[in-house]
Amino acid sequence: MKTKPAPNQARDGSAKLQLCAPLRQRRLSFHKDWHGFRFTCWLGAALALWAAPARGVDSVISSKHNLSVSGPGQIKAATETEICIFCHTPHNSTGETPLWNHALSSATYTPYASSTIKAVIGQPTGASKLCLSCHDGTVALGLVNSRSGPIEMQNGATTMPVGASNLGRDLSGHHPVSFLYDAALASRDGQLKDPAGLTDKVRLDHSGQLQCTSCHDPHNDQFGNFLVQDNTASAICVNCHAPNGWANTDHRTSSKAWNGAGVNPWPHTSGQTVAANGCENCHAPHAAGTKPRLLNFVNEEMNCYSCHNASVAALDIQNEFNKLSVHPITATTGVHDPAEDPVNPPRHVECVDCHNPHAVNASPAVAPNASGALASLTGITSAGTIIQPLAKEYELCFRCHGDSVVRGPATVSRQFVETNLRLAFWANNASMHPVVSTGRNPNVPSLISPYTSGSLIYCTDCHNNNQGPGAGGTGPKGPHGSIYPPLLERQLETADGNPESVNTYALCYKCHSESSILSDDSFKGHAQHVVTDKIACTSCHDSHGVAQQASLINFNTLYASPSSNGRFEFVRTGTFQGNCSVTCHGHDHNASVYPPAVAGMRPGMSNRKPVKR
Repeated sequence: MKTKPAPNQARDGSAKLQLCAPLRQRRLSFHKDWHGFRFTCWLGAALALWAAPARGVDSVISSKHNLSVSGPGQIKAATETEICIFCHTPHNSTGETPLWNHALSSATYTPYASSTIKAVIGQPTGASKLCLSCHDGTVALGLVNSRSGPIEMQNGATTMPVGASNLGRDLSGHHPVSFLYDAALASRDGQLKDPAGLTDKVRLDHSGQLQCTSCHDPHNDQFGNFLVQDNTASAICVNCHAPNGWANTDHRTSSKAWNGAGVNPWPHTSGQTVAANGCENCHAPHAAGTKPRLLNFVNEEMNCYSCHNASVAALDIQNEFNKLSVHPITATTGVHDPAEDPVNPPRHVECVDCHNPHAVNASPAVAPNASGALASLTGITSAGTIIQPLAKEYELCFRCHGDSVVRGPATVSRQFVETNLRLAFWANNASMHPVVSTGRNPNVPSLISPYTSGSLIYCTDCHNNNQGPGAGGTGPKGPHGSIYPPLLERQLETADGNPESVNTYALCYKCHSESSILSDDSFKGHAQHVVTDKIACTSCHDSHGVAQQASLINFNTLYASPSSNGRFEFVRTGTFQGNCSVTCHGHDHNASVYPPAVAGMRPGMSNRKPVKR
């Protein structure tokens, strides 16, 4: 039979501490259910277990939340033996549930913010406010309502020391809390699950809000970081989050591990593979480097480089961006925004403009279809409309190289200037390389198998890594970097005066037979122009497309100007036939006929009057 505490003990709060004193070595049941986080001190059960104390990792007693003198952590009391007192009291509580004892913080917080979040994030409430009474670092750890003075801590500690456990008052780099998570939010967001499915470890509070306690159980540290369940493969994250494409992405399934080189790609996890880290390959739920979207590192590209530098992924993509011609992902930081205008955002390029890390995979494709590397991205169709997800590779390229107000200058001075590549490849043009649709010319004898006049090609058949598979190398695929501007897979000299060779015009000769070109199979003047006169392919031909002229003729105005007849044009007059009106390198082509009308006549000379359209 137990003795009642004296009246004076009840008044100063010590009685309740004496009553709970024997329980510090016992398992306490803290029941958390759909209706909130409720503290129930099961005295009867505790008495029954008097001789069998619970000290496992699933008990608060063996965790860092045991701030008593017997606690296992670095932060603990000087002499206080009570365990529960730092958070709870059966009497004289602050009025906050569950029987809260610790003094609350009066801080005003900076909440998480993002252009893409659909929830309304305000000041912390409920259990999150209680957690922050210690974890914002503004309130003394031993300041409890049931004592007349603060509990003294060891080594002169007062508030939470600076470190990972001290979240501070700026919560913008931490997963948002204290927001209503309901079916309407899930519907607005499109990549959240209906919270009606949160019936296991991860739960909302009694008001339907997501709180710190949705992911953390302060009394149970068996999974580390007081997580409510093992978070291998982001098991906690996917209770709520359902990113488009996640089921098939390599970032969910890859078994690749870090080889120890470079920066640790997983600085805050114990996962040993890409699959084991899941979301945390890129994201940090607390103290994120990039606060909006909670990325591990401040510079966007570092979140990709940390694996794609051959330390985890097999190929070193980071090094590609050190080449002469690159997509300039390091030129800007913090400019990209997932909610930006897909056509005219502030000018920039980042890895995630071309790759969706939630969906990217190794699925192959044939031109013009997009491969798995471009899965679940937004694009621009050949008609100029926004499409999500894109279906064709060129629809991604058209986002920046199509209707954007700010476009790069033409690399060759052209008779007809068209830097909008969506229009340059338009199917109704007089001629175009077959990116959007098959070419207009059914007779192209120089094509190398498997190419035919009915073939389609990718933008990346020309713009790619000079050491990638398309160039016969072993480097990574894609237009990340090349030694040949503008991001060309192979060399293509654009200046006249260079001796013809398979290397000088290697890009053209990837698809077009050098021997066929120099045998004049399609144009009775190729050998004369390219070999004898040393005129570059690009001085006559536009690599993209030309609305006004056949055979991709779009003269380089650095070398060409109107003919003495006042015209500046090429006119096709039949299969492998046409005439030019152009002055080139001082030679006046006055409606010069091809092939020459007189046997043995030098191409470019004419005995005919100009042929009109």
